[in-house]
Amino acid sequence: MEIFDYLDRYAIRYERHDHPAVFTCEEANRLVPPLPAAKVKNLFVTDRKGRRHFLVMVGYDSSVDLRALGGLLGTGGLRMGSARRLEDLLGVTPGAVTVLAAVNDPDGAVQVVIDEEIWQARAIQCHPLVNTATLVVSTEDLKRFLEVSGHPPRVVRVPVRKSVAPGEGPDPGTRPGRPA
Repeated sequence: MEIFDYLDRYAIRYERHDHPAVFTCEEANRLVPPLPAAKVKNLFVTDRKGRRHFLVMVGYDSSVDLRALGGLLGTGGLRMGSARRLEDLLGVTPGAVTVLAAVNDPDGAVQVVIDEEIWQARAIQCHPLVNTATLVVSTEDLKRFLEVSGHPPRVVRVPVRKSVAPGEGPDPGTRPGRPA
């Protein structure tokens, strides 16, 4: 089913804004017009054993501390999920990760985790399963979407990595030789 048909069926209101494909928050800042809603980024992560999967929505400029988030969610640690697993479970590709992909997970294999600050926003920006458009959806309509899609969100204060001033060494949440 097309996402717009789904949203219309459940009376979930949205404003649609088409734009060139965006793959990063930096590209979105440049190519998506200013919109009256919180800018977010979505991370698809899995526990180390690949048994639990999470779609994490945070502010677009947040740098998530995956180690601390894993502890908060009761896992042995988190890592970014593979593109194959993302497509298998949520039906989207990297660059198009969105909370609306929950519609493609009827079995509830992916838990939605939303940062409490984003949950307090009046509206959010999200992709409609492709990265060539952005929707503005009110938080009330997002709540209804998550309810009807069978994905009650876990709303938490998502831990972020601490900034390190230049010359002060690596972020304590990273290991040498590994990207942050």
